[in-house]
Amino acid sequence: MTRTMERSRTERGTSPSPLAGEGRGGGAGDCGNAVPPLTTPTPNPSPQGGWEEFAGPPRRNLTPMRGKGGGNLQAGRGEGRRFFALSVVLITLLAWTNATPARAAWPDRPITLIVPFAPGGPTDIIARILATSLHMSLGQPVIIDNRAGAAGNTGMGVAAHATPDGYTLLLTSTSIAVNPALFKNLPYDPFRDFVPISELVNAPNVLIVKSNSDIMTLADLVAQAKAAPDKFNYSSPGAGTKSHLTGELLKLRAGIQMVHVPYRGAGPATLGVLEGTVQVGSVALPPAEPLIKDGQLRALAVTGAQRWFSLPDVPTMIESGYTNFVSDTFNALFAPAGTPPEVVATLVKESRAAFTKPEAREQARKAGFEIVAGAPEQLAARVAAEVPAVRELVTKAGIKAE
Repeated sequence: MTRTMERSRTERGTSPSPLAGEGRGGGAGDCGNAVPPLTTPTPNPSPQGGWEEFAGPPRRNLTPMRGKGGGNLQAGRGEGRRFFALSVVLITLLAWTNATPARAAWPDRPITLIVPFAPGGPTDIIARILATSLHMSLGQPVIIDNRAGAAGNTGMGVAAHATPDGYTLLLTSTSIAVNPALFKNLPYDPFRDFVPISELVNAPNVLIVKSNSDIMTLADLVAQAKAAPDKFNYSSPGAGTKSHLTGELLKLRAGIQMVHVPYRGAGPATLGVLEGTVQVGSVALPPAEPLIKDGQLRALAVTGAQRWFSLPDVPTMIESGYTNFVSDTFNALFAPAGTPPEVVATLVKESRAAFTKPEAREQARKAGFEIVAGAPEQLAARVAAEVPAVRELVTKAGIKAE
């Protein structure tokens, strides 16, 4: 009986723990939580190059101990050890899982949408339409942060240097493509610092005269300006605006002279024509459209690729004989460079969907815009084309920012 018990104790010490990292398998031992054997035996090299079970002298014909019911007690102990080892592995994995923080699903807090212009302007209106829709689709508030100043450069610079985690976005205008030609030291690079999401809306500019003017068409304006080079001046919302660039492009393409009179905003520039301070206006469409429809102003041409939906009788510059003359203003959504691709993909999907809704389309049109909801690739291509084109125009016309 004593010899049998000694053999039993030896066997308890000779079977290596599954967590000990020894033996031919060694798999569970990678967890690094080994269970020490009851004794400290010495391993014997195996002729096959591995390791035999821990043992002292070689064992011969060991008879397994059986319980009262004839069960194999040695097998029972083996099953118990395996169950214990698996339990240790499971507990270790659970502890590791609980210790590793899970990445929170985006978004799990409010999103800031930077608008680099003052509240109430065209870009701000589009931003609020987008913010309302994203709030509903993403389940988090979208906070408008108006960072006006330096022709939009202040806000665009803030957005460019924001943490690229999807919680700071930029909704800006064509200024992102125009300003690199006007300012030497920008706080952002339109290509390096931003990821394009979508061109949401755009609007043409419009060339206007007072309704009692004898200028009935764009051809009339060109003919009279050529006949009297010092007669005409034109208003714009300000130096370096897309409306200003439109006026200068017309001068270059038509070969005429007109003196530029910059105003502070499209509204004042439109009133300058209505009051007779200037003969011609190159302005954004929204403030001029009601006066055109009321008959107080006459529209000579719109600068979009197609006729404007609410002014079907006004021709485009292309229809007026100026090939490829398109000069519109866009509002587009960008994210800081480095924003996670999955976040960008969600923003692309949800922002484009926002402006395909009937209520968003109606609101945008009331503000003087047409829906685009374009793909990121289209926005990237547009910015890539406009930056050098604007730079060339600014150089030829000698345009300088105010």
